[in-house]
Amino acid sequence: MGTFVVNSNNFTSNSHYISLKSKDAIADYFMHKYKKRPNVDLKYPDVKIHIHIHKEWLTISLDSSGESLHKRGYRSATNIAPINEVLAAGLLLLSGYKGEENFIDPMCGSGTILIEAAMIANQIPANINRKHFAFENWNDYDEDLYFIIQDSLLKKIRSSHFKIMGFDKAPSAVRKAQQNIINANLDEFIGVHHVNFFNSKKEVFGKTTILFNPPYGERLNIDVEEFYRKIGDTLKNNYPNSTAWLITSDIQALKFVGLRTSKRIPLKNADLDCRFVKYELYEGSKKEKKNSSFNDEEE
Repeated sequence: MGTFVVNSNNFTSNSHYISLKSKDAIADYFMHKYKKRPNVDLKYPDVKIHIHIHKEWLTISLDSSGESLHKRGYRSATNIAPINEVLAAGLLLLSGYKGEENFIDPMCGSGTILIEAAMIANQIPANINRKHFAFENWNDYDEDLYFIIQDSLLKKIRSSHFKIMGFDKAPSAVRKAQQNIINANLDEFIGVHHVNFFNSKKEVFGKTTILFNPPYGERLNIDVEEFYRKIGDTLKNNYPNSTAWLITSDIQALKFVGLRTSKRIPLKNADLDCRFVKYELYEGSKKEKKNSSFNDEEE
């Protein structure tokens, strides 16, 4: 007999009490029918049951995932302020990135954004590295059907020929990123380098998406004004013909970047109110680019 756990949330009474009464009812049912009570396992249950009460509605659900789906199964090493895998993927999709141009994360930390970018670029299923889903414990789980669906997704994988690169000034972060990339089986698609972004320049040809999660000053002690000013200077001077995106909870710090944003999207990173901002970086000035385009049309 397997193990189970009951979780509940409601807005009218004590959630813990609801969970306990539901657990007792399930255990009593099994005792009555099979003369044996199933065990409760709070950490690794075979079956998770969720009870939601709102006003006069009660919903009982089986958890088909188990561990949260944001846990892709590749991240064994993290840094001080890692970005959630699902948020990283969401940022990439919001930016319009499809793997059809070069990609750089200049402050890559443990490599989450890079890995999610490579999965998008190569059309790799997001949770292909997960070891287990809760529905595999269900009595009606169809293993053959599961592998048919998985194989159909694997056939859609392609090989993107554009560069995907990450930088970090901390050797420990580079090592963590490299290990996570290996865990995700993506080391042939991603290069990570021990480089201080502020001393770097664009070394790939063609249009490039830059997307990163710089320190906010929440958990890392930095001079915010100087740090964000150097971000702007480096992007403006060293990364022409690129589109740069960054997310930050320090809204005031953005004024120090010294570049005009072409898009600002309000987002949450955990409990932090953030902005996801876009900068268009041209070869020369924006005015020169517009004049060049106009002249081309005249000819």
